[in-house]
Amino acid sequence: ADQLAAGRRRERVRLAPVDVRCFTVGPVAENCYLVRAENRPGARALLVDPGDEAERLLAAIERLDARVEAILITHCHFDHIGAVAPVARATGAPVWVPAAERHVLADINSYVPWPGFGPFESWEAEHAVAGGETLELAGFEIDVLFTPGHSPGHVSYSLPDHGALFSGDVLFRGSVGRTDLPGADWDTLLASIRKLLETLPGETTVYPGHMGVTTLERERHTNPFLAEIAS
Repeated sequence: ADQLAAGRRRERVRLAPVDVRCFTVGPVAENCYLVRAENRPGARALLVDPGDEAERLLAAIERLDARVEAILITHCHFDHIGAVAPVARATGAPVWVPAAERHVLADINSYVPWPGFGPFESWEAEHAVAGGETLELAGFEIDVLFTPGHSPGHVSYSLPDHGALFSGDVLFRGSVGRTDLPGADWDTLLASIRKLLETLPGETTVYPGHMGVTTLERERHTNPFLAEIAS
């Protein structure tokens, strides 16, 4: 089924436009994304990984007159979920979270590994995903991909009709997610990246949780961490 889906996506030549706004927030420069199919007032939107600076995010949502219909979480490290509660409350948008990490969002401060961060407000997510689901939210068809390695329940969100991948902390421009945190594993991370490279088109735009935007093809050929799997 995965191979059939990959083949079907590779046949799609024309990609639908997508409006992606990046907000780099918090002390560790995490990327939060506001995603709309149309760049117009009142357009339906997704919000991916609101990690910090809730007031700034809400001000941008109001300024753009975006109608946030869903909040998608790639994983539950504090820098990706610190602003979930205030943003969800203000927008009324339900939250989708990795099933294996749902308990972390519900008790954030117990899982902050270093002093000096927070405190953050916890939140009970309305929905959980484990990978393999296809969501229809805010006018998008979204494939949920299970991509553990950086964290045990990590997922990535693919918008195949738009050639977009929100990779969280699995794959960065020129780098990959760290594996020295609890529940992380290097071999698992590489297997997740290999799956992305093998099942999604190379021209897929990657919107990572830190650093700049890239493509799968660029990382396949230039990312030094992928030398053992990209050949």
